[in-house]
Amino acid sequence: MYLNQKDGWIEVICGPMFAGKTEELLRRVKRLEYAKKNIVVFKPDIDNRFSENEVVSHNNNRTKSVNIRRSKDIFKFIDDDTEVVAIDEVQFLDEEAVGIIDYLASKKIRVIVSGLDKDFRGEPFSFMPKLLSLAEYVTKLTAICVECGAPATRTQRIVNDKPARYIDPIVLVGASESYEARCRSCHKVYRKPNPYKGQLK
Repeated sequence: MYLNQKDGWIEVICGPMFAGKTEELLRRVKRLEYAKKNIVVFKPDIDNRFSENEVVSHNNNRTKSVNIRRSKDIFKFIDDDTEVVAIDEVQFLDEEAVGIIDYLASKKIRVIVSGLDKDFRGEPFSFMPKLLSLAEYVTKLTAICVECGAPATRTQRIVNDKPARYIDPIVLVGASESYEARCRSCHKVYRKPNPYKGQLK
């Protein structure tokens, strides 16, 4: 049950790659379009995998979007009539996104964002924990592990047919050629340090 439609709030759709985060974002946007809401959809300009000016899901569903380089650019494209702001791949924006999203919600704008909650190492992705703590609604999706078929909560980066190294760059935009969905047991990071190794038999 959502809050009163006149109130602002934050919705976060998160999970690993291939979990359907963008698909769910687009589903919500489409429903709001049917309801004649004034919506602006954004995506970071670093994400040009499928289109330069559209948010596109892996199922090829899409909607027009505004590319932004900095979080502050959002203010250039919204006004007093804006009722909904949607942001895909929010984790690729700068950390100022958290404060801006919180501010928009306080101005009675419904903000819907989708993004990775963990990086390829299985660790919290940048500012996402802050955003999750501020959100009124969190939807955590899972994918299917390509190794064993269990629910996948992590994203495996593949480099030259091997798991990525722990020290590899956090941000590397790609799709199925570079990433796989994995469960906790099947997720591997090459040379990831574990300070608790050997504590349990």
